[in-house]
Order: sequence, then structure tokens, then C-alpha cells
Amino acid sequence: MVVPVIDFSKLDGAERAETLAQIANGCEEWGFFQLVNHGIPLELLERVKKVCSDCYRLREAGFRASEPVRTLEALVDAERRGEEVEPVDDLDWEDIFYIHDGCQWPSDPPAFKETMREYRAELRKLAERVMEAMDENLGLGRGTIKAAFSGDGRHEPFFGTKVSHYPPCPRPDLITGLRAHTDAGGVILLFQDDRVGGLEVLKDGQWTDVQPLAGAIVVNTGDQIEVLSNGRYRSAWHRVLPMRDGNRRSIASFYNPANEATISPAAVASGGEAYPKYVFGDYMNVYAKQKFQAKEPRFEAVKAAAPKSSPAA
Repeated sequence: MVVPVIDFSKLDGAERAETLAQIANGCEEWGFFQLVNHGIPLELLERVKKVCSDCYRLREAGFRASEPVRTLEALVDAERRGEEVEPVDDLDWEDIFYIHDGCQWPSDPPAFKETMREYRAELRKLAERVMEAMDENLGLGRGTIKAAFSGDGRHEPFFGTKVSHYPPCPRPDLITGLRAHTDAGGVILLFQDDRVGGLEVLKDGQWTDVQPLAGAIVVNTGDQIEVLSNGRYRSAWHRVLPMRDGNRRSIASFYNPANEATISPAAVASGGEAYPKYVFGDYMNVYAKQKFQAKEPRFEAVKAAAPKSSPAA
């Protein structure tokens, strides 16, 4: 099985219907797909790779002193002493930091801020085009998903970027790169390493590589898209395996609802609504505690916490 690769430039041409069908298949069958010819200049992507790699070099000493590294070293030492050890299941072998419009960004390397601002602006436009394609495939009016994320324009959707590196791991059998999970938010756009693999998506009970592809943007659907589509689109379980060789770079951007936005199914078929109505910020409070657990109890938790409608007088 291969994660779908879609030529996004064909969305505006004679092959629009076929391209929309490919996007629908990616959302319905995989929860993941890759976009090529997506409109983001390859020269910009090369600059993003450089500034993020340069940034990690400045952070590398900190990672070497981090808890995952210390924990793995302790396990290896114990193993050498003849002790039986178990793999770590509550830590990830990754170096990460987040950027968004309301936080402090790294000032070194000097080109980081300008490059990432330019990249994020391009990526945000791409995310909104992808959401419009989802609108069309779901039979919704253009801009429905964006409107839901903004509370019909009353709030600004959250757009954040997670810059990750997964350095070479001497014992990938004893720790995970990133534990399996679904993403809480809306539409996630990933610019992943084009040489070092490790990202896998769960499809039909089988872990499948999200193959490195130069210049591609990986798209995956989060929990809120699953709700808005009333389950037609599914947020997919995914994970990152640690690698013995290569420093995997991963730059994931999240187009999420505003915390104040109310989320509920928008594409409802004859079977009725399969998901509750809730405030996204409440969902995030639950997700923060249950990220690596099954998603269904999260929906039940926000359903139980949601205010009940008053009976008619």
C-alpha cells in the first residue's frame, strides 16, 4: 500500500473532478495524502530545510542532555549489567519547538524568522485551498470548514508550526520516535524529510510508510475534520519510528479551530449526527491528557461536559 500522491496543480484545470476524487479518497480511506505541484516555491522549501537544520545544530547539545537520552542511556547501562529492561512507552526520541503568531521565535539563525514567516503564509493559503476542496467533496458550501474554525468569523483560527528533529537513535528497539496518536485539530500540513523516513500511518490494521518525497507536502486530517464530516473523513493514527541512521527533520503546521469555536457535524446524512457539539478549547483540554489514547472517549468526555439544552417552555 502506498499513501496517495496528488498533483494539486490539476485542481484548477481540466482534471479537476479527478483531482477532487483523489483528495476524497485520501481523506476517506487514508486520512493522509501527499501533494506535489502545490504552489509553494521549491526554493522556499530549500530555505526552510536549511534554517530548521541550522536551528537544530544550535539545540543539539540540549537534546543530548534531555530526558529521553538520559533514560535510554540508563536502560543500556542496566542491560550491560545483565538486568532485564523494558522499552520506554512514555517518552519520545525527538527535539521539538513550536512557533505561532503569539510566541517568541528563535532569532538564530538570523534567516529563521523571515524564512518561516514566508513559509507559513504560503502554507496557510494551501491549507485553506485544501479545506475548500474538502467542502466541495462533502457537499458543503465553499468556506464552510474555515467558517466553523473561526466561529463564523468571530475568532481567528489557530495556525501553529511544530519544528521537530529525530536524531539518530542507537537503540530504536527501546524507545519510540513519536508515539502513535491522532491529531486533535483540523488540517495538518507536514514538510517532512525527503531522505530519512520513519513516519507511518495505520491503514486497515497495518502500519504503512509515508514515503519521503522531495518537495511534497503531506496532508493529514485531524479529529475536528472527522467531526465536521460526521465520520466520512477519519483522523488517522500515525507514529514516527526512531532510526539508527540519519537525523529526520519534520515541520508540521496545524490549521486548527479557534479555542472559542463550536464544532459539530456539518455534513450530516440521513443517519443523523454521529458526534457531539462542543467548544474546541474543551476538546483540547481533554486531548492534552489523552493524546496517546483512543479518540472515541475524548468525544464522549466533551459530550458529557457540554451544556444541555433547556427544554422548551
